[in-house]
Amino acid sequence: MSATPSPSATLFSTRRPNSGAPPYQSPPLLRPRSFSSSNDPNQKSSSPLIPIPTKTLALVALIGYATTPSSASALDLVLSEPANALSLPTWAIHVSSVAEWITAMALVWQYGEKSGIESWKGLSWAMVPLLGGAFCACTWHFFYNSESLDFLVALQGALTIIGNSTMCFAAYRIYKSCQKSSENT
Repeated sequence: MSATPSPSATLFSTRRPNSGAPPYQSPPLLRPRSFSSSNDPNQKSSSPLIPIPTKTLALVALIGYATTPSSASALDLVLSEPANALSLPTWAIHVSSVAEWITAMALVWQYGEKSGIESWKGLSWAMVPLLGGAFCACTWHFFYNSESLDFLVALQGALTIIGNSTMCFAAYRIYKSCQKSSENT
């Protein structure tokens, strides 16, 4: 009987099988060349070489250290935001949603011009109250949901109801105009 281990024993074994390949060796350490004004390779540089990016990084760190507040509490005042502040990805979603809505309004308007169906332009106008609601939300968040701007929440709700109603009416107008055009053909 041979002493070959089972496949599961070799799979979970801590020993490495001997594949015949030489063991992995790390590459030799590369040291930066020392640059001097003379071309003599035997001459040693008197000062250690510091690459330019390291000097730049050191200068930036020194300027940053010099311009930071002297106490930790002052640093907290500079860098602190309220707990209800929106994160950068959330701001990206808010801003891109507003940009997409404006783009959609422009595309609907262009479609109305190209197709000759004026009711599509009405849909573009019907989208305006919802854009106003989006601006209310972004403004409220920009000021960290300030209690003095709570009226913006109510205004956003009202503009949403108005916008949904105007969009519904505009969609009905598009439906009716398409019915009329299909009856005429």
